[in-house]
Amino acid sequence: MIVCGDDALAHRLATELRDVYREHVTLVCPDGASAAGPGLAAPVPGRASVFLGRMSAAITGTPAGPAAAAAPAVVEADEPAETALVSAGVTRAAALALVYDDDETNIRGALAARRLNPGLRLVVRLYNRKLGQHLEQLLDQAALVTRPGMDPAVLDASTTVLSDADTAAPALAASAVAGTSKVVHADGLLLRARERTPPGLGERADPSLCTLALLSATTTDPAGEEGSDSSGADGPRLLPDPCMVASATGRGTVVLEAVTHTGPPVPARRLARRGIRLSELFSRRLRWAVAGLGLAVVALAVASWLTTGDHPLHAAYVTLLDLFSINDPAVDEPLSRQVLQLLAGLVGLALLPLLVAGALEALGAFRSASALRRPPRGLSGHLVLLGLGKVGTRVLAQLRDLDIPVVCVEEDPEARGVALARRLRVPIVIGDVTQEGVLEAAKIKRAHALLALTSSDTTNLEAALYARTVKADLRVSLRLYDDDFATAVYRTLRAAHPDAVTRSRSVSHLAAPAFAGAMMGRQILGAIPVERRVLVFAALVVAGHRQLEGRTVEEAFRPGAWRVLALDTAAPADRRPDLASPHSADGGHHATGLVWNVHPGYVLQPDDRVVLAATRQGLAELLGRHHEPEARAVRDGDR
Repeated sequence: MIVCGDDALAHRLATELRDVYREHVTLVCPDGASAAGPGLAAPVPGRASVFLGRMSAAITGTPAGPAAAAAPAVVEADEPAETALVSAGVTRAAALALVYDDDETNIRGALAARRLNPGLRLVVRLYNRKLGQHLEQLLDQAALVTRPGMDPAVLDASTTVLSDADTAAPALAASAVAGTSKVVHADGLLLRARERTPPGLGERADPSLCTLALLSATTTDPAGEEGSDSSGADGPRLLPDPCMVASATGRGTVVLEAVTHTGPPVPARRLARRGIRLSELFSRRLRWAVAGLGLAVVALAVASWLTTGDHPLHAAYVTLLDLFSINDPAVDEPLSRQVLQLLAGLVGLALLPLLVAGALEALGAFRSASALRRPPRGLSGHLVLLGLGKVGTRVLAQLRDLDIPVVCVEEDPEARGVALARRLRVPIVIGDVTQEGVLEAAKIKRAHALLALTSSDTTNLEAALYARTVKADLRVSLRLYDDDFATAVYRTLRAAHPDAVTRSRSVSHLAAPAFAGAMMGRQILGAIPVERRVLVFAALVVAGHRQLEGRTVEEAFRPGAWRVLALDTAAPADRRPDLASPHSADGGHHATGLVWNVHPGYVLQPDDRVVLAATRQGLAELLGRHHEPEARAVRDGDR
């Protein structure tokens, strides 16, 4: 496995492939970037890095297979050029992940890798979702052209385009909002994970919902470790069996709801609200002045009709001519006509300043609409979002889809998410969140929650600590990279403020399992965090998996490892290749054929395709690549 990147996600992914899937990994990163990764080998330039694992195995006598789980070799390169990819062994690799922060760099590397190895599995990190769909089709077609004799259904070369921001955005939004759900979007389906408190005396949990996890027994204990990945008896228990759920008293649960999504992604009512209302375009006094002027014109037209006996339309026409001073003077006409013409001229004089005032107010309204909105004076119960980068932009879109009031704080007025906030008419405060008065401008005293998503751990922590001094019971969610640091921050804040809710999340921690699963050649639909552990949702064909093939759904369930959730009833020829794609080949929406609540006695056939939830270790075992004694011992201990 080859991982190319220059940030935290690359190191997370390399560690995930090494520790969970027990794969040999080569990391391609810039000079000095490897020092930022936990537990990675020192950089070895050129081909020597590829030779490192083999030489170590030969000296120690350890087989150079996946079970060795050697430390990732490192190739120093600023970009994934052909020379760097060849040095990393791309021609012999099984999969390549390009997770640079720049989309163009990832695209260039993907094109070069596909040319060097047509049978390579590619996992590409792209922020642009529409471009990602086109790139998947292009690279898969290139693989088929290079290997014309291969059956497309069994071609091992595949391209998966993922976005760490899209993967983590639902979880980050859900962690900051009370009562909302953790969701995974895929095709025409919606997987919703909802936290439930322990049932009270005499109450029973809904048996129709699948239980994904038991929450930690220490969630209300200030000395607890919600922020860790501990699998002890008091920690979160993923995919528990019914007996464990029944015996776990006083512990909350995470249950799964499956909802088929057939409507448009954005309701029409939300689009209609984005326009400028008449009250915002013209002031109240101007509207009253225009109304009074209109009544005066109507009164003059009626008076002209009654005094002259003309047709009402002709009388109104003559009145308008007098109003705009383009009618002949009524010198030889009756006195009543002359008086009406003078009055119409006076009303016409008042019309000109009203037209000028209306034009100026409309121009000012359009300028205000295109400028950044300030938080309203009486705003309360909102969510304060810090940072409008790639992740913050996706989270903002998620929050607005949930109709949650948001106030954004961003230091850079040219940040990526500022344009989206302006289009959604979300209030923005421009300034450094660490400076005094910035959070006050975002109405933090009356806010419901704070979601700190800047790229700096210290900035997020400083903002959270200051916000807690302003409002002690504020709900806080932090984006932190280091797990140990996140655990310490969580426990300290919860001990200092036991009545407040604190969560710490890492984008790379949430996204790495999805990227690693895609590198193993399986379709990953998404991931849902349970405290600081992760459940991965995947779609795969039963054939070749002895743990599933020929077993009933009940027998295939492995507590703490994986669980079958849905069955694809469509014929193999009619199945959609990528369940994560929101559109079919012709660009339209159609049903996926997924059936939830599968009967426990149904026997899984080789050509069946199932959707399952799995832990990271369970997915690694299910892929059938490694079966280590110590890994099995850990799982047996968990059970």
